[in-house]
Amino acid sequence: MSTTMTTTTTPRRSRLDRRTALRLAADEYARFADALAALDTDEWTKRTDCPAWDVRQMACHTVGMAEMTTGLREQLRQQRRAAADASATGSSTLDALTALQVSERAAWTPDQVLAGIRSVAPRAARGRRRVAVLMGRMRLPEKQVVNGREETWTLGYLAETILTRDPWMHRMDIARATGRAPLLTADHDGVIVADVVAEWADRHGLPYRLRLTGPAGGSWSAGDGGPTIEMDAIEFCRVLSGRGSGDGLLTTEVPF
Repeated sequence: MSTTMTTTTTPRRSRLDRRTALRLAADEYARFADALAALDTDEWTKRTDCPAWDVRQMACHTVGMAEMTTGLREQLRQQRRAAADASATGSSTLDALTALQVSERAAWTPDQVLAGIRSVAPRAARGRRRVAVLMGRMRLPEKQVVNGREETWTLGYLAETILTRDPWMHRMDIARATGRAPLLTADHDGVIVADVVAEWADRHGLPYRLRLTGPAGGSWSAGDGGPTIEMDAIEFCRVLSGRGSGDGLLTTEVPF
C-alpha cells in the first residue's frame, strides 16, 4: 500500500511586517550572544533537547546558520557541501547542513563561539534584509514537509520568520539545558510567540481558546466550542516544535 503526500499550493509568507521582522532578527542575535556570554565554563558542555548537540555545538550551529545568510557565496558553499554530504550519508540535506555548521567549528572554544556570533550578527541581519527586500516573494526550490503535507516557502518567510525562530528556540534550549531563566519581554519574545500562535491557528483552522502564561504570553481565541488550552508560552512553542508532547490541537506542528 502506498501513501500519497498531499501538497499545499499557496506559498507560505511571513505574517510579520518587514520592519518588525528585521528588528526581531537583529535583537534575537544580540540576545543569543548575551545568553552565551553569561554561561559558566561547565555549562557549555550541558546536553540540549537536540540529542546530538551540547550547548557549545548548538551555538556553533547558530553561528554557522547566521554565517550562511551573510551572502550568496557562503550560502552556496554550505548548500553544496551539505548536498554532497547528504548524498554520501543518506541523510536529509537539512541534517547535513546543520551537521556541517557544527563540524566546521568543532575546535572552537566557547570564547571563539561567542566572538563568532557577535561578529556575524550584524552581517547576518543585513543579509537577511537584502533577501527579504529583493527576493522575498521568490519561492524556495525545495518543498518543505509540515504536518505531513508538502508546502512551498517564500524566501521572505525564511528570512523574516524562520531564521529568527531558529536562534530564538535554541536560546530557549540553552536556558533549559543550563537551568538559567531566559530573558523574556513582551515587545520581543511576545511578538515571536504571537506570530507562532497565529500560524498555529491558521494551520489547524479550528475553534480554540488559548491562554499562554509568562512575559511572552497572552490570550487568543477563534470560533465557538473549541478546547481551552492554558500553558506556559515557551512550553507551548516547544511542543509545537516537536520538543514536547501534546494532544489535540497541540499536535499541529509549526516550523522553527
